[in-house]
Amino acid sequence: MNNFKEYELDKKYLMGGWYIPEDICDKMIEFYNLNKHKHALGVSYDQKKLHNVDTTVKQSTDLHLQPNVDLYPLNLYHEALQKCILNYQEKYDEVKNLPKFNITEPYNIQHYEKGGGFKRWHYEGGNSEEPQIKKRLIVFTTYLNDVDDGGTEFKYQNLTTPAKKGLTLIWPVWWTHTHRGQVSHSKEKYIV
Repeated sequence: MNNFKEYELDKKYLMGGWYIPEDICDKMIEFYNLNKHKHALGVSYDQKKLHNVDTTVKQSTDLHLQPNVDLYPLNLYHEALQKCILNYQEKYDEVKNLPKFNITEPYNIQHYEKGGGFKRWHYEGGNSEEPQIKKRLIVFTTYLNDVDDGGTEFKYQNLTTPAKKGLTLIWPVWWTHTHRGQVSHSKEKYIV
């Protein structure tokens, strides 16, 4: 295991959390801001599994990133995320028997203005008919800045995790981990 500070979560939640270095978070926000020409409105899936821009569901501006790009500072983030995944595997021994983990599909740096967020309950696996999404086993989120009232609510765990800079959460993709973002009306939020 690495020396990242752990965010203590009861094992019954099947979740893990570790704090990656804050300077990586700063670099990811800077990278986001330097690439404004590539920003897009955040999308969600509707009941027909179609991509949709619906600000009553998800109100964000996203920078879409490809999984295998070896570009600074994404490479630093990938290294830190890999250490978190190794910690997750140590916390839950059975995870070691699953196929090797890697980012295999595009992901986003998301920016939520005050009042923005992913407002609807959702889960990551099974929300789409796209074959690569069906292969997801775990999901991750990293908070890139502190937002006192902007964490993530997990419905069936009766748990709200804090939006603390560097906190990287890992959890299973399925309906068991249905979640939504807390909408902050006081501060903007950045996540990966």
